[in-house]
Amino acid sequence: MTTTAPVTASFGLPGGALVAGEWQTGGLTSGVADPHDGTPVGWVARNDAADVDVAVRAAARAVAEPWPLWQRREALEEAARLVRDEAAWLAGIISAEGSKTIAEAEQEVRRCAETLRLSAAAGPVLRGEVLEFDDSDRGAGKRGWFVRAPIGVVAAITPFNDPLNLVAHKVGPALIAGNGVVVKPADTTPHSALALAAILLRAGVPAARISVVCGDGETGHALVTHPGVDVVSFTGGPATAARIAAAAGPKKLLMELGGNNPVIVCGDADLEKAADAIVRGAFGCAGQNCLSVQRVYADAAIHEELLTRITAGTRALKVGPKTDRTTDVGPMISEAEAARVEAWVDAALAGGARAHTGAHRGGAYYHPTVLTDVPADADVLVREVFGPVVTVIPVGSADAAIAAANSSEHALQAGVFTGVLDDALSIADRLHAGAVVVNGTSDVRIDSMPFGGFKSSGIGREGIRFAVEAMSEPKCTIIAGDPQRQSTVNRTK
Repeated sequence: MTTTAPVTASFGLPGGALVAGEWQTGGLTSGVADPHDGTPVGWVARNDAADVDVAVRAAARAVAEPWPLWQRREALEEAARLVRDEAAWLAGIISAEGSKTIAEAEQEVRRCAETLRLSAAAGPVLRGEVLEFDDSDRGAGKRGWFVRAPIGVVAAITPFNDPLNLVAHKVGPALIAGNGVVVKPADTTPHSALALAAILLRAGVPAARISVVCGDGETGHALVTHPGVDVVSFTGGPATAARIAAAAGPKKLLMELGGNNPVIVCGDADLEKAADAIVRGAFGCAGQNCLSVQRVYADAAIHEELLTRITAGTRALKVGPKTDRTTDVGPMISEAEAARVEAWVDAALAGGARAHTGAHRGGAYYHPTVLTDVPADADVLVREVFGPVVTVIPVGSADAAIAAANSSEHALQAGVFTGVLDDALSIADRLHAGAVVVNGTSDVRIDSMPFGGFKSSGIGREGIRFAVEAMSEPKCTIIAGDPQRQSTVNRTK
């Protein structure tokens, strides 16, 4: 552990890192700033490879110790209750260190409690089956079954945009499955993960079962390459995912890698409903959401009316401080990220795109932007923007809309608006995405659903049941003969 001069832990937390059940209270040298104006809001540790080693080894030892399923369930149920009780504290942390308005932060806290409750209820996923050995001549005289056993140590690397609930989505399933888990949160929003860890300890999770190590990419590299880690669960971008996959070696990988999400609006759609949903789906959390609406394919007959409605709805959004409950759109996570989005939009405009509203930046704030006539190769169209930008594109047919929607290298989620059920189901069948929302946008996630995508949108699925399955493995017990007969034989010898 580092031994530099201590700095007071922030937000009433016991320390600035949690390593093998021990809170680190000294050497908190990594500052965390409010993206609104860069004001420092706290300090955490900068954990090194030695800290990671201590955390992983402790988690591995803890997995070898008994922790019955009923105790795991009760601990997660209690954690869900504590999250609800501490909602104001948690929402304040989320909003202070991140991009979310206070209302968005409060919603995330509610979802976190639900994620933990669902995790507590996921014990039945661990049930096994009797093995049908008598269906094979080689199985004659044998009996057996399998159960789902913990995989071991889970490395959980989480992003800034949902700094509490996405930690819960990794930690909850990992713990109910009987694993140990080491969390490496985003270096911009580490306090949210530390706060959840503090609650889990209060709820009865054994101390060595969970660690939160803080730092930058070096800390993450030490974690994913550690030989004691059995599975890496990562949420982030494809470039980082490629580096993790190359460095981690032969480990199980679970990865959610974002989207460039399309919405198709047919000529018979309810345009008021569609426009309202698109505005909400494109600009929540300042567009920093893997499910954000990025591309809208509108039937040419209704394109202009839909564009007018989307533009009016976007202009009505209030951009401002996160603490103001009337604010709709807060800052991006940093001024550098806002400048990146600005550069992408400016490049599209230089190539002939038109901005109907927005397209300007102030510090870390990028104003919600509606584009048309975007060049086919522009970054704002072909890459995940992860910012408050949406492009509206006219199409001549459903076939053309589907082909364009499927053209992206991402395939996370999609939406379709139409008044004809048969058309909705036909389009949904033909869209290549992890989920298709009918008469809604891509921005829908129920925390119990299998969540993930195809192509470069990820590997595997999150969602409680599916994460529990991924973080456990079948373990067989096989009885090669009659135990009573074997016992009798042994006594006669």
